[in-house]
Amino acid sequence: MAQADFENLVETFEFLDDWEDRYRHVIDLGKALPDMPEALKVPATKVDGCASQVWLHITIEGGVLTFVGESDAIIVRGLIAVLITLYSGLKVAEIDKVDVVFELGRLSLNEHLSSQRSNGLSAMVTRVIETAAVA
Repeated sequence: MAQADFENLVETFEFLDDWEDRYRHVIDLGKALPDMPEALKVPATKVDGCASQVWLHITIEGGVLTFVGESDAIIVRGLIAVLITLYSGLKVAEIDKVDVVFELGRLSLNEHLSSQRSNGLSAMVTRVIETAAVA
């Protein structure tokens, strides 16, 4: 985990007073997320189970996971940025040790996301975990 980056994200969320400010921050993270190259938006990288269009291209080099992602929904782009902060740079063996419910709970995301967004977030997490498991 880019542990320091995720801890900084947690600190930022703790500093923000209410959910609306946190929601805006997630949107800002989505706006800052680099666009995914069109060549990577293929059926194999599309994430099923999301209400919006979502693509995750996950690579493992030297046992380390990195990924890029994109969505047509700005809030989902922000959630992708959160997941990149949580998982990118981890060794494959570390992926299943991340207590994703706890870590995302530190951001109070699930209690404020719609059920569709929560399901989509879960589908993205599942994609990361499954990719690491077969590496």
